Amino acid sequence: MSDTTPETSHACSCASKLQTPPPPPLLPQSQAVPYTPCGHVFPLWPGKAPGETAPEQNEYNAIQGQYVHGDHLNIYNVWAPQIEVFPASGTNNTGAAVIVCPGGCYEFLSYTMEGTEMATWLNAIGVTCVVLKYRVPARPNAARGVIPLKDAQRALSLVRAKAAEWGVDANRVGIMGFSAGAHLGALASNAPARTYAEVDAADQFSCRPNFAILMYSAYIFETGAESGEIEVTKDTPPAIMIHADNDPYPSASSLVYYRALRRAGVPAELHLYSTGGHGYGLRTSAYPCQTWPRNVTEWLKINGWLG
Repeated sequence: MSDTTPETSHACSCASKLQTPPPPPLLPQSQAVPYTPCGHVFPLWPGKAPGETAPEQNEYNAIQGQYVHGDHLNIYNVWAPQIEVFPASGTNNTGAAVIVCPGGCYEFLSYTMEGTEMATWLNAIGVTCVVLKYRVPARPNAARGVIPLKDAQRALSLVRAKAAEWGVDANRVGIMGFSAGAHLGALASNAPARTYAEVDAADQFSCRPNFAILMYSAYIFETGAESGEIEVTKDTPPAIMIHADNDPYPSASSLVYYRALRRAGVPAELHLYSTGGHGYGLRTSAYPCQTWPRNVTEWLKINGWLG
C-alpha cells in the first residue's frame, strides 16, 4: 500500500480525534504486599540513578484484584531501578535476550502480568528474559518517558556488557514493552544517542535494541512516529506490533508506528485483532489476540533472532 493512499490519510485523521483513557486509580500503600523475586536481581546503576531530582518516595507492591484478566502485582514509586534476569537454559539457549518493559501508564508497573510472566514463554523458546523495573511515576520535572528511557538504555548496555557471562549474543538483544512499556520500547528504538553521561564501562556498549516487540502500544498516536519524541529512520530496528482494535488505548499507536517503519524501509509486522481489549499479557481468554505468542515466535525465527 502506498503511503499516499486514502487509507493512510484516513488513519491519520482518525488518530487525531482519538483520546487516551486516564490512568486507573492507584492502589494505596496500606494494601502493600511483599514480592519475592524468582529471577536473578541486579541493580541497574552503580550508584544513584542519573537525572533524578524528585524527592524519593517509598516503593511498595500491591495486588490489582478483580481485574478482567485476573489478579496481578503492581509496583509503585520506583526510585531504585533494577533488572530481574531469567536465563534461558543451557541446552535450549539460542543466545537471544529480550528486555521486558511492563506497562502501567508511567504511574506504576504491572510487574507480574506484563513482566515476570513473560519469562516462562521466552525461556521456552530459548530466550533470556530480562524484566526491567524502571522508574515510575513520571517525574514532575520531566516528560513521561524521559527518565524511564535512561533506565531502558542502561539495561540494554548492561545486558550487552554481561553477554558472555549470561550466555547472550550481544547482537541479538531486543526490547519488549506493554502499553506504556511499548511506548518506552519505541523511544529506546529511536533515541539518536544515549540520554545520560556514561557512568562505567558497561555504557561503552550500544544502548539501542536489535529488534522490538511492541504490545498494545500507548501514546504513540498522540505525537506521531515522526515527531520530536519519536523520529523513525532507516536505522530504527525492526519491530512487530500486537494490538486489538477494541483496545481503549487506540490501535492507531501501532498503525502509526508501523507505517512510519515501512516508509523508512524498516522491516515491520503488525497483527491487528478485532477484539481483545487491553492489558492481557499471556493471560488466557477467548479473544483471538491470544495467538500473539505464536505469531511473535514465528517472527523471531524468520528474522534470525533465535539463531
